[in-house]
Amino acid sequence: MNLARHQPRPFGWLDVARLGLIQACLGGVVVLATSTLNRIMVVELALPALLPGLLVALHYVLQILRPRMGFGADQSGRCTPWILGGMAVLASGGLLGAWAVVRMAHDLPVGVGLAIIAFLLIGAGVSASGTSVLTLLAKRVAPRRRAGAATLLWMMMIAGFAITAGVSGHLLDPYSEQRLLLVAAGMASLALVLSALLLIGLEGPAGVAGQPGAEPVQAHEARRLGGEQAVAFRTALAQVWQEPEARQFTIFVFVSMLAFSTQDLILEPFAGVVFGFTPGESTQLSGLQHGGVLAGMLLVAAAGSGRLFGKRLGSLKFWTVAGCIASGIALAGLVMAGVMGPVWPLKVNVMLLGAANGAFSIAAIASMMRLASEGREAREGTRMGLWGAAQALAFGAGGLLGTVLSDLARLIIAEAALAYALVFGLEAALFLVAARLASKIREATAPATSTEAFGAAPTLEGAQ
Repeated sequence: MNLARHQPRPFGWLDVARLGLIQACLGGVVVLATSTLNRIMVVELALPALLPGLLVALHYVLQILRPRMGFGADQSGRCTPWILGGMAVLASGGLLGAWAVVRMAHDLPVGVGLAIIAFLLIGAGVSASGTSVLTLLAKRVAPRRRAGAATLLWMMMIAGFAITAGVSGHLLDPYSEQRLLLVAAGMASLALVLSALLLIGLEGPAGVAGQPGAEPVQAHEARRLGGEQAVAFRTALAQVWQEPEARQFTIFVFVSMLAFSTQDLILEPFAGVVFGFTPGESTQLSGLQHGGVLAGMLLVAAAGSGRLFGKRLGSLKFWTVAGCIASGIALAGLVMAGVMGPVWPLKVNVMLLGAANGAFSIAAIASMMRLASEGREAREGTRMGLWGAAQALAFGAGGLLGTVLSDLARLIIAEAALAYALVFGLEAALFLVAARLASKIREATAPATSTEAFGAAPTLEGAQ
């Protein structure tokens, strides 16, 4: 039997870039809903900030559906329908969200009801499309390219955030309801059409993961599952949870992303209260942090080649653990900033925090792509969905936890700087716990090469 005939073509960089553009489309619709609509509700409509906060939290909570979406991709043997279907649901939610905000100005209860439905659709769409993009990437990217692929994917998603925010902000000035609906309709249509075009021929024709001449999906699934019948979702999820690696990695993802996101909503207020930064200066501080995140991501992607630091320092496990420890140290620096005040080099500290965050997050995502294909077969999507749900719930909880803890600390501690320092100290401790969990992640088993820790597969070069 010609085994090559049954092997899916590994993705080259052009294929990864196509998935990255889909991720950018996803990010564009999400940022329009979570940022632009947020601002309009609070500023133009003078509604309590709690309302958009709860709506954004709702879209995170609904991402608990990610494992179910991933399981669906596993059962069907194809990711393309889930990516495109999820994008259609997401685009519908983004457009309905804009209509809901317009309705709020005339009939608040109806508008809020529509907004709830819209953010439920956004959460469901992100769950289906985002999980399936990562699953397809995990299945088809050569092991040694995973860190670079993860970096490219996230950079393009961030680019989607930035471009959409900039363009929509320009088009919405001066604000009007008609402009909002036109911008939302344009963004939703562009995301859906562009994603459909990018997916043409990417996964391949129907069959096993789309390879030509492959056996039918049903026969493939029976073979992969060792001849057992198709299982129910709860059974599949229980099987994945029983895998020690998958279970431990889920806990690591939740703890690390909780620590990562808890400082997100309190860093700028901290800079304003303790260091006297103006709104513009605190926004620039956030820009420095994002720049650091990008630098950390690029550093880990370069380390993936094994040529920058050698085999030992090219390990995903090394960068995951080191990134968590460095993040904890950087947050300890913010504790010192709260104690010492304006003499502390806050900008350098925040940029280093961003670099540490970027390094650990990309290393963790690349590890996620590797681990998704390990363990029981035909469960890649279920594993990826489980980890995506853990990340989403951690982000939702982290944003709320950071603000609640800072408010409670300020009620207990009279001096605001020390109250913020206490919260940063708790986040630093969380990162150290995450580092301990990451240290238990099993390394990839690969031949001893310069890219061993990245699971190098020298024969998988891809078409591009």
